[in-house]
Amino acid sequence: MRHGPPSTVEEAHLTARSLAVDGVWIGSSKDSEREPVNGEDPMPQCHFPEGDGFPARQLVEGTLAPIVVLDAQLRHLYVNPAWARASGVPATAFLGRTLGEVLPDLQRPDDILFEVLADGQPREVTVSGTTGVSSPLGQRLWRAVYHRVDLPDGDACLCGIGVEISNLRRYLDDLETAHQRLALLDAAATRVGTTLDIETTCQELVDLLTPSLADMAAVGIVEEEFTGAPPPPPGFLRLRKTRGSAPPGMEWLLRQMGGPGPYVDVPRGVATRHCLDSGRPWRGNLASDELFQKVTVDPERTKLFRAAGIHSFLIAPLIARGRPVGVVLLGRAGASQPFNDDDLVTIQALADRAAISIDSARRYSYEHAMALELQRALLSEPSTPHPAVEVAARYLPAGRSVLVGGDWYDSIPLTESRTLLVMGDVMGHGFQAAVAMSQYRSLLRTLAASATSVDKILGEFDRQVTQLGLDRLATCLLAVMDPRAGTCTAASAGHLPPAVLGPDGNIEVLWPPAGPPIGTGLGGYESFTVRMDHGTTLLLYTDGLVERRGTDIDVSVRALQTLSLPADGPLDDMLDTLLTHLANGAYEDDVAILAARARRQ
Repeated sequence: MRHGPPSTVEEAHLTARSLAVDGVWIGSSKDSEREPVNGEDPMPQCHFPEGDGFPARQLVEGTLAPIVVLDAQLRHLYVNPAWARASGVPATAFLGRTLGEVLPDLQRPDDILFEVLADGQPREVTVSGTTGVSSPLGQRLWRAVYHRVDLPDGDACLCGIGVEISNLRRYLDDLETAHQRLALLDAAATRVGTTLDIETTCQELVDLLTPSLADMAAVGIVEEEFTGAPPPPPGFLRLRKTRGSAPPGMEWLLRQMGGPGPYVDVPRGVATRHCLDSGRPWRGNLASDELFQKVTVDPERTKLFRAAGIHSFLIAPLIARGRPVGVVLLGRAGASQPFNDDDLVTIQALADRAAISIDSARRYSYEHAMALELQRALLSEPSTPHPAVEVAARYLPAGRSVLVGGDWYDSIPLTESRTLLVMGDVMGHGFQAAVAMSQYRSLLRTLAASATSVDKILGEFDRQVTQLGLDRLATCLLAVMDPRAGTCTAASAGHLPPAVLGPDGNIEVLWPPAGPPIGTGLGGYESFTVRMDHGTTLLLYTDGLVERRGTDIDVSVRALQTLSLPADGPLDDMLDTLLTHLANGAYEDDVAILAARARRQ
């Protein structure tokens, strides 16, 4: 014999039909007489066959499936023991009342039941909500089939047979949640840490966390350098406020939560500090004012949380390479559920992944700053040119590397109002290239004192570099500007050609004879001379200014001639405009550029 609730609609229909037979009244007694219910006419009678041993009664009374019989107004004529146990309400409390009158917290499919009464077609419905029986599942769920039963006296009633599927629904919900969390962890690998910028990485993290896991999120980074600000008090730990995310209308909370200024000095005993010291997350659900005060260093800020509707907090430490780099603070407000254990595990996993990216970005920022300081130290300002010549220069490091480069420039005053302009590029990157650049720059300054022609200077430069055994090649362009004669004489050791900006704002590229790079020992350099009319500017540069991936370098150089620049303004403004025209995100290589023109008399 099959036990348990009916498994198909057809079985349920058969059970419903078995109730419509002659016999005893289903109710609180077996009396054949019924009093009016709620002042109305007596409800239609529903009968069982005589005898308690009849299989139909055993089936209805003994099954684990809830069974109810309703009249045409959806009032209960009968409730079996299974539904009384499931609802936590005695069967007698149902009789003569609708489901909404007995259990108002259940969602009732009344419209569908009236359709069954109208056309006699059975239908499946879902009943959900809470009853008088507490459940760890919270909302309970039943799937039921209702069948119209035509009684012998011509009236009609409904028979409903249900099966509780709360556990199945919970399982499916948990499975869907697990899929969403896995997708979130997978998304973190591609959405967090796309750059080596700390602010961007923190913003990517909070954008991932909200609103999928929290209503608001904020990140604080442990500050270890106190340049430009006094250190925190003894025993305090300084956090630098970075980025946050909150829904519209709650942004003010992010601005005020940490107090004024870019930093928060955190004492011991605060939940944030506990997370950093222990390396474990902290959770405060349905927080009291006392618990809120453990989240912030300022007790007054509890009022802010209350005003924003925040009821639960979760703080996760950002741990990278065994040391804390920051914390992420998450809050839930309004109707959002408190944080559960699954939330804690998921958020900590996301924090662990993000911590590596944030730490890498911080290390990059520190190393890049140190590299730039070294570059500036090695690349000192060019010598003061002859008073008849004005110069301006720019140096921009490659945007995606912490390595210093070998680009350099110089201007060296000569006799008779002339100035030697230098642009060079030691091949390679890193500290060795930067040190070699400094050596080449010093050597060339010494050779310039001979006051010989530029081609001879390059020849001697190449010879001495070879003899000294410096193993890095370099390209170099020398140009002597003579305002008195109105000329410029240049020679190239494998360097990119110079360009001139005319008084009309148009650029023309000059193509000098190309000699071998410095350090080959081959020599054989040639010079050439061009006219420099009043108002003409000479432009020297390294390949980082024009080089683009996938484009021939000569094509990129010729593209300079399509630009138009202001020719009569300050040289600094001219260079800024030139860089704006050519900038396309971060440069792939270091950029050095030098502009020179005869000073107006």
